[in-house]
Amino acid sequence: MANPARKRKLVLIGNGMAGIGTLEQILKLTRAFDITVYGAEPYPNYNRIQLSYVLEGSKTVQDIIMNDRSWYEENGISLHTGASITRIDTSDKRVYTAEGESADYDVLILATGSKPFVLPVPGADKEGVIGFRDIADCNTMIEASKSFKKAAVIGGGLLGLEAAKGLVQLGMDTTVVHLFDTLMERQLDAVSAGMLKAELERQGIKFAMGKKTVALTGEDRVTGLRFQDGSELEADLVVMAAGIVPNAELAKASGIETKRGILVDDFLQTSVPDVYAVGECCEHRGVCYGLVAPLYEQGTVLAKKIAAVETAPYTGSSVSTKLKISGVDVFSAGEFAETEKHRVLRNHDDWKGTYKKVLLEGNRIVGAVLYGDVTDSALLARSIREGKNMTDDLYSELFGGGGCCEGKAKSTGVEAMADEEIVCGCNGVTKGAIVKGIREEGWDSVERIKACTGATRSCGGCKPLVEQLLQYTLGEKFDGAAAKKTGICGCTTLGRDEIVATIREKRLTHVREVMHVLGWNEPEGCSKCRPAINYYLGMIWPKEHEDEKDSRFVNERLHGNIQKDSTFSVIPRMYGGVTSPDELRKIADVADKYDVKMVKVTGGQRLDLLGVKKEDLPAIWADLGMPSGYGYAKSLRTVKTCVGSQFCRFGTQDSISMGMELEHRYERLWMPAKFKMAVNGCPRNCAESGTKDIGIVGNDGGWEIFVGGNGGIKLRGADSLCKVKTDEDLIDICDAFIQYYRENANYAERTSDFVERVGLESVRQAVVEDKIGRVKLIGKLDEALDGLRDPWQEVVQDEEVRLKLYRPVTAGK
Repeated sequence: MANPARKRKLVLIGNGMAGIGTLEQILKLTRAFDITVYGAEPYPNYNRIQLSYVLEGSKTVQDIIMNDRSWYEENGISLHTGASITRIDTSDKRVYTAEGESADYDVLILATGSKPFVLPVPGADKEGVIGFRDIADCNTMIEASKSFKKAAVIGGGLLGLEAAKGLVQLGMDTTVVHLFDTLMERQLDAVSAGMLKAELERQGIKFAMGKKTVALTGEDRVTGLRFQDGSELEADLVVMAAGIVPNAELAKASGIETKRGILVDDFLQTSVPDVYAVGECCEHRGVCYGLVAPLYEQGTVLAKKIAAVETAPYTGSSVSTKLKISGVDVFSAGEFAETEKHRVLRNHDDWKGTYKKVLLEGNRIVGAVLYGDVTDSALLARSIREGKNMTDDLYSELFGGGGCCEGKAKSTGVEAMADEEIVCGCNGVTKGAIVKGIREEGWDSVERIKACTGATRSCGGCKPLVEQLLQYTLGEKFDGAAAKKTGICGCTTLGRDEIVATIREKRLTHVREVMHVLGWNEPEGCSKCRPAINYYLGMIWPKEHEDEKDSRFVNERLHGNIQKDSTFSVIPRMYGGVTSPDELRKIADVADKYDVKMVKVTGGQRLDLLGVKKEDLPAIWADLGMPSGYGYAKSLRTVKTCVGSQFCRFGTQDSISMGMELEHRYERLWMPAKFKMAVNGCPRNCAESGTKDIGIVGNDGGWEIFVGGNGGIKLRGADSLCKVKTDEDLIDICDAFIQYYRENANYAERTSDFVERVGLESVRQAVVEDKIGRVKLIGKLDEALDGLRDPWQEVVQDEEVRLKLYRPVTAGK
């Protein structure tokens, strides 16, 4: 007999913006599905639009994650990353992975996206020829830039220009190769394209225009491009950015009807019952969309269809483009190339670097191009979509010049936008959603709107329009300064210093107490502010505040690093990288007992047990009988050491003993961000002190202390803070620096960013030169260290605490 309470199974193939955007809409409408997501990449959902920022180094991969792993867990979604679906049995309603695993479904959504169009020319398969669609491509380019110096990007559209800008930032001599004489020929006219090209040349990008690539030269690795006119261009790296192709092969092989993309009807249904497609992989009424806004519009209709909520059909999207290309705002909608049938209204200002062109057929507005200033983009997009006629009033709105509107304040145009009109194309946020939030939920700042809807969190191009909506909706209540004020998250406009000061002044001791007293917009806070407040409370009141587990990130709650396949890694602590035969036997026994997939030596001189099941975590720690290495936490991770004077013929100081002493001292101490240390026994620096938060180098006269290093994506060499003669002085300086950092850094701010923000001299004054202040800092650190114990032992010993640890933490509960 069927179980009437059984949830229907929804499987999503594709973990990108279109698919997860659809899931977000479904979750707002119903919780009736048991959801499983398969993504081919080893990451949770991230913002593909911001890949260029990762490439150029201004953002990390973590910065562009839109839904981290805790979001999937808190919403009951089973996420499988690094898992490619290779077959769909539409008769049996089951999907199969490349590894042979399978899952059945009641409803299936295909959101397989697109792939780069690879020019069919000889040599396209050589090493060093790649596309630009994912994080792996970014990593390939970053690595190539370390060894090679000449790059070519084939394609002068948005993707190619962003790739080129990133490669220039990486120090490569970069040339954009374009078949046409103008850039972005599908969106821009000759004037605006010329202005864009001139600006990008000022930024260091070279161009080879009107060039058709006929071959890529070289043996195993590419060495250059050969053009149809016989000329050649040297290149050690070639990026294909000449277009995209819908990724429809899986659907086609599974008997689902395809043409260029996966064919869908007006409700995104494919030719197979209960199978839907959304995003760049699908073809609707003969059109495959490559921009983000149409994908969200499709997702909204599909979510309502699947949730059995009445909805109007999807009839297609208006193709207007508003982009930020390498710091330049560009807008294009409708027709952009004038012909004899057009009347042209134009304003070109080389001094300000702006250009505005509006095309009319008769008096009807049929197209527009904006460069440099896109304030009028919403007004023009709507006018083109609705086929409005140009009037004296509208002309004055767009071009000024007096007339009947002289003396009137310039309208933003947002008042006439339809509620369903998209404001944020990157995240599919409509005007109606924003206005409703402002009126009914009290959203009074851009940051609040960003936190609640995602608008402005991606490319930022919609920020002026969001500000205009705030001003329009609030009217006289609008406070421009308050609207732009940035808090620690969208739940508040208060910054770190204001929150910490109020906690001290009012002696607040609980997370929810802080949010209540300070008037949080969201009573339960969010995954960004709850951990921050919990840290600030523990830092200020180390004895009074009881750590609040439900305000910690999932890795910290579960005491293990969640991996791409939803298993966990367990890292026992090995002080200073030193272990013993007994510890190694324990680790080997545990690895056998719990069928650990891999045992790996980490960069921090420890052993990492990978592939641990969530339910085995308490037992595996109990069997190990070793403290956690906190490989998941905002705390001390490792103290890396060389063998030092105990064994090395060059060693002048006992780095092993000092490293172990420091690690014993600071383990379990919560920090604003993860914290790494290293101790070298001599200046040969085998333990790599120069890229650690605190790096220590021994010499004949004592120790030299370095701070603020970072060996990650944002590489930064540590600064020399001071030299000391004794071990006692070394520990004192480390104590004082750590406490100064704990008290003054923003939550999640690494020491590399902290030292740059406050300045090395300020750090040196507080930690080294102000001896009275240093004693106070050391005293506060001693107070924080007093009574610390490994919380994992509580979990192992106390069943009630263990159950609390595994309780899902969801806002509102």
